Amino acid sequence: MDDWLTQARDAIARESGIDPAQLDLDDDAVSTLLELARVAAHESGERTNAPLLCYLVGQAEGAASLDRLADAVRRSTS
Repeated sequence: MDDWLTQARDAIARESGIDPAQLDLDDDAVSTLLELARVAAHESGERTNAPLLCYLVGQAEGAASLDRLADAVRRSTS
């Protein structure tokens, strides 16, 4: 993660009382989230849907893996 995103991650971790390591993004997660953001923006025609979709995926990630959630989004937009 770049410096800006690391600082934002650390602020979120402090505010929520969780370990910043829980919010780390590995290269696979970054690629998946950016792909989902691209799909949301292009398929819907609304760029604002990209961050909103990523938020929804983040909210649901405790109940299912990022890969499963990404597959569900891909299926829903095909």
